[in-house]
Amino acid sequence: MSHFFIYLASQSPRRAQLLGQLGVRHELLLAGPDEDAEALEIVAPGEAPAAYVQRVTALKLDAAVARHRRLGLPPAPILCADTTVAMGRTIFGKPDDARDAERMLALLAGRTHRVLTAVAVQNGRRRHVALGVSRVRFAPLTRAQIARYVADGEPLGKAGAYGIQGAAAAFIEHISGSYSGIMGLPMFETATLLRRAGFKT
Repeated sequence: MSHFFIYLASQSPRRAQLLGQLGVRHELLLAGPDEDAEALEIVAPGEAPAAYVQRVTALKLDAAVARHRRLGLPPAPILCADTTVAMGRTIFGKPDDARDAERMLALLAGRTHRVLTAVAVQNGRRRHVALGVSRVRFAPLTRAQIARYVADGEPLGKAGAYGIQGAAAAFIEHISGSYSGIMGLPMFETATLLRRAGFKT
């Protein structure tokens, strides 16, 4: 069965933008005020980054499927994704505040880290999943550079306290992998999953 639109269960404007680049029409399927979406992102003790990001994505999709059913919406594939930044087994989630953002960026400066984005699409009872992993190397950064970047507010709400599509692009010496995956939605993997779910891309 071919579909003409999908549900995007994410409030990320970057994911919406990337779906637009694929020519995929979507409708938002966001958590309501009665849902504690942030609680789904708590890291379990000793959890590896890949296991973490895939588990969180699966939980988000479970919640979105239940939301879709509860609202009685028309059938269509539902897409969820989650992105995390990791160095070794250390997971860098969204910073709590400006000081936490400065701490994260100081640890990432001059080193290579991984950006992991898990994507899951459900169509009916069938679920398709993928994981994109990219590597990013930051140039060495001074405390003043970090403070100026954090003062703009860009790092808040972003895994690893930066967005590659923003001013932090000036810090990045090298990337290996998917640029769109670092933004939050690996386009090759996403297009593959959507085709499996019956959506023409």
